Amino acid sequence: MRKVKKLRLDHDHTEGWRSLSLNSEGTERMATGAPASERGDAVGTEDPASRFQVQKHSWDGLRNIIHGSPARKESRDENRHYLSGSGPRGAERGASPSPTRRGESAYEEVPEEVRKEALLLLSWKQMLDHFQATPHHGVYSREEELLRERKRLGVFGITSYDFHSESGLFLFQASNSLFHCRDGGKNGFMVSPALPQSGAPVTRPFLPAAPAPAVRRVPHLVRLSPCPGSPSVLDDPRSAGVATFVIQEEFDRFTGYWWCPAASGEGPEGCKTLRILYEEVDESEVEIIHVPSPALEERKTDSYRYPRTGSKNPKIALKLAEFQTDSQGKVRVARVPGGGAGAWAMFLDRPQQRLQLLLLPPALFIPATEDEQERVALARAVPRNVQPHVVYEEVTDVWINVSVGRLPLRPLHGFLGPFHLFLSLLADEFKCPIKEEIALTSGEWEVLARHGSKIWVNEETKLVYFQGTKDTPLEHHLYVVSYESAGEIVRLTTPGFSHSCSMSQNFDMFISHYSSVGTPPCVHVYKLSGPDDDPLHKQPRFWASMMEAASCPPDYVPPEIFHFHTRSDVRLYGMIYKPHAVQPGKKHPTVLFVYGGPQVQLVNNSFKGIKYLRLNTLASLGYAVVVIDGRGSCQRGLRFEGALKNQMGQVEIEDQVEGLQFVAEKYGFVDLSRVAIHGWSYGGFLSLMGLIHKPQVFKVGPAPSPPAPGIPHGEPTHPRPSLPGRRRGSLQTHLCPRPNRLLILHGFLDENVHFFHTNFLVSQLIRAGKPYQLQIYPNERHSIRCPESGEHYEVTLLHFLQEYL
Repeated sequence: MRKVKKLRLDHDHTEGWRSLSLNSEGTERMATGAPASERGDAVGTEDPASRFQVQKHSWDGLRNIIHGSPARKESRDENRHYLSGSGPRGAERGASPSPTRRGESAYEEVPEEVRKEALLLLSWKQMLDHFQATPHHGVYSREEELLRERKRLGVFGITSYDFHSESGLFLFQASNSLFHCRDGGKNGFMVSPALPQSGAPVTRPFLPAAPAPAVRRVPHLVRLSPCPGSPSVLDDPRSAGVATFVIQEEFDRFTGYWWCPAASGEGPEGCKTLRILYEEVDESEVEIIHVPSPALEERKTDSYRYPRTGSKNPKIALKLAEFQTDSQGKVRVARVPGGGAGAWAMFLDRPQQRLQLLLLPPALFIPATEDEQERVALARAVPRNVQPHVVYEEVTDVWINVSVGRLPLRPLHGFLGPFHLFLSLLADEFKCPIKEEIALTSGEWEVLARHGSKIWVNEETKLVYFQGTKDTPLEHHLYVVSYESAGEIVRLTTPGFSHSCSMSQNFDMFISHYSSVGTPPCVHVYKLSGPDDDPLHKQPRFWASMMEAASCPPDYVPPEIFHFHTRSDVRLYGMIYKPHAVQPGKKHPTVLFVYGGPQVQLVNNSFKGIKYLRLNTLASLGYAVVVIDGRGSCQRGLRFEGALKNQMGQVEIEDQVEGLQFVAEKYGFVDLSRVAIHGWSYGGFLSLMGLIHKPQVFKVGPAPSPPAPGIPHGEPTHPRPSLPGRRRGSLQTHLCPRPNRLLILHGFLDENVHFFHTNFLVSQLIRAGKPYQLQIYPNERHSIRCPESGEHYEVTLLHFLQEYL
């Protein structure tokens, strides 16, 4: 039994105390602290015997725990799977990057007939033998490094590809170059470099109108726009065909060019005219951020064009280029025309509250010229009756979550909007006003149109296939609805799991990559069967397995999902990792893992054994780990997500605190006197806000890559911790002066939340005389990439928690 005595200190004006504790071996341990009222702890009279003490490990001991984690071993990641009709003997083929972190590519053949009495487990076959998919020594170009950051890529090698089903052609990027391979049927896959060149490509120039000859025959690059090629953002503020930082980071669009899907008719000598629409970006008025680092040997600073809140955005012009190819696919003429095909474009105002989908007629495109006077004259020569046609407009008082979920339907001239599906029947010649808007889906749930989710439209049967959360916000399912007779929505996937699906090009099969909190991922192929005169009610029938679920990692205990209602009667979901060694009557230290920002959902019925295995490690050491999706998280509708507008860092913390009180009542092992709040990026910001506004609730707060309170960060159009409601937090007046409460961790090369935030934060703490701990990772960006840095971060976190929580 541990005995505790409190000794009054002489000459201590803060009425501090020291506790002398005797453990079972009789060894004394002394600690100092401030009074409970100043410390803000919710402690005081609880019997120490009822408090579970996490075993303390040495630094090397914690490293051994991390090394033994299954997350360190090779594991199967979330992969993209496609069904195509290009396999031999008419069989379908499923293709995917390899189910390992090496990022290889493999395929499986899906037969046309299967034995109903037996499970058909397909075998993976290597697409590319002896292919070096990763750059030498794993060194990526600076542009590729930044693109991987924006895409949140943690795997290596071939991470994605483009596929042309008619020709069986795959186009992919690897080893700082472009490659293509072709499905040769019985002869396997054939691979060869597609574009020998200097400089690493960051996008793939697939020509949908004529992909096979264009990729096979073009012996050199054809430059369609001026490009000095200078690596300096000072010398070269213009770019073409490349999405800007904000577009990549906030809107998940990673390209700035779009091919016309069809070539024009053949001309003399079999020539075809191909067109490409692209963005030309001028960032000359955008502020340059310099990131110095002694670790950068060849360049003393890293420089970025970064539009701070309230500063100028890049200037973007849409341009249309066309070129002719001969029968061999060789480029004969390349030019920027003054007419030709029109284009669709989506325009968003800077407050992100008004969006317009426009049809740009051909006459709006004028010949490109560097002479400003000539350009103005050409623009004035455009007839007054030539205007963009406003096809669809969306206005909100919150913000608009932009997606690619608007699809043109040629027969009816309709469009599908995001988050819920609408069929817009347009007047002649695509001019407003809209004749009729039919809601295909509705309710307090979402159609998934972001983060890689797709919408498939079968114009022959007039069916729309989409993924959504109609049954529960905790699970993603594949649904189908008719846009001819809207009403009934049919679910095609099995409840009790969360699914990520892909439809076949013939709409007769789909692949589902699914899992639950207790079941590791597996990949199954389903065939839709039923009468052709009622395609809406065709039932999915299991066809084959592409990947069966692996066994759970050793010592993995899945979290338990719960829900509760807040005082404002909002239903929230959470999950809890129970300590593995729960003892009756014992209270365990608790870690609240948070993100809290828009477009992120942490709590759902999908497997957490890989991505969030660190939380399981904490539970194995004796911590209770709580995760809550409060207001501001996604998959619950815009009103739910927009609740934090102009009050970021406030409503999220209130929801988290109410959730902690709920789990403390529901589960007797949660110790509310020992709660850590921890999260990355926006979660790090909430860690700061928790310590500032709820010091009586949160004892410690590890905060990696936190945007500092009060600093404008990113676009005001997108909810970032820079809005007026965010500035109510004051480090100088609110942060508790007790040492060992705040741990700041930050990568010095962070191009997202710049290190200036930590610089500002630390300066304010020093000025106010507040204690803190700081851990810098000199060679890391917003995400930690180096395995050694990742290990150091994990050990630092565990060591901080065991010492001070």
